[in-house]
Amino acid sequence: ITMNTNNKIIAFFKKYSHAWVFLYAFIYMPWFQYLEKHIQHNYYVIHSPLDDFIPFVEYFIIPYYMWFAFIAVAVFYFFFTDKAGFYRVASFLIIGMTAFLLICTFFPNGLNLRPAVFARDNFCVDLVRFLYKADTPTNVLPSIHVFNTLGVLIAISHSDRIRNHRFVLAFSYMLGILIILSTVFLKQHSVTDVIAALALAGIAYPFVYVSQARKATKFSHQPI
Repeated sequence: ITMNTNNKIIAFFKKYSHAWVFLYAFIYMPWFQYLEKHIQHNYYVIHSPLDDFIPFVEYFIIPYYMWFAFIAVAVFYFFFTDKAGFYRVASFLIIGMTAFLLICTFFPNGLNLRPAVFARDNFCVDLVRFLYKADTPTNVLPSIHVFNTLGVLIAISHSDRIRNHRFVLAFSYMLGILIILSTVFLKQHSVTDVIAALALAGIAYPFVYVSQARKATKFSHQPI
């Protein structure tokens, strides 16, 4: 390996040194899988009276699945283009996901909202069936689908670069709203789960964004 190649490798790792944040997956995934396997009985059933007024609409499976790409694209966009923005959105998501794990560990919860039979039989219903088989109706409070969606939308709203692209901004907000709605129309979550996610986002926001803004303002007024 030439000296030039060595320098390029060193420069690459320095440029993307913030990749260490992804190591959180080695904490989150085993913990979550443990909860999924062990919380199958004796859990608190989450239910809101509003749930009974929300119909099952299988077409919301499309935005529900789009969530995975939405979160991944947004996180990697910040990873490659905005290191400070990446740390903020990663901090926000990690706070929420860790709180979610702790809540589900000490307050086991689940749902009893999924339809026993489907009124229609189509491609979207098939996708819902697949979702129901892959994902247990437990560990739902707060909704990570909703919380992470809010985290990405907040990160986008704080990005000067993205704010200049109105189409991207409008598309992101529209998709975000559809994703949040999909959680209740697919009976994957109760309205209670959505409210809990909103509350958790409200708690995390000041720590990640307001405090950082104050620090930036403070440093900008320091004498040179």
